[in-house]
Amino acid sequence: MRVATLFGITLSLAISIGGVAVPVTQAVQLRDGTVYFVQPPKLVDATTTYKDVNVWGATYYFTINVPENAGESLQKVTIAQREGAENIRYDLNDTRAFVGTSDACGGLRLRKESRLTLGAVTAERETRTVSVNFNPPVTPGQTVTIALHPVKNPSFSGVYLLGVTAFPAGDKSHGQFLGFGRFQFYSNRSNNWWFP
Repeated sequence: MRVATLFGITLSLAISIGGVAVPVTQAVQLRDGTVYFVQPPKLVDATTTYKDVNVWGATYYFTINVPENAGESLQKVTIAQREGAENIRYDLNDTRAFVGTSDACGGLRLRKESRLTLGAVTAERETRTVSVNFNPPVTPGQTVTIALHPVKNPSFSGVYLLGVTAFPAGDKSHGQFLGFGRFQFYSNRSNNWWFP
């Protein structure tokens, strides 16, 4: 098949409303119905509240910008651990999402109107992947932050890479890899006072 016939044509139309041309962006859709973002979201930041190993009560924040010209709403985000000495386990029932960044919203002290409603939040142990579904999907033009709560930080120090992938709304959507959240965990030196 030719590429031209595979891809549904991405149109940037101009609709005239009161004499003003307003651009309308439609999603890219393959002939088989697979939906793509026109302009994919961007991973803005990934951070943790605690960087010491074995710490309870940490929060991992993943901030994603869905551009105005995304063409589709953001339906799902997957976060997959790609590197790290230990598998991180999460308290999935405590997963939250909100409009804005973790700094702007004061972390977990959120106003009710900034919280987003989530659908299913699931984990797949074999692939070390957490899936966070938005219900309803996040409309283009918003910056959102997902707050994941690990059961505890890993026991082993080092770099842990968490790959973030965004999926547009639709029954058959193609995920766009956004990049890695890089977390560096350190051994708690206060517990090692006998070492120089």
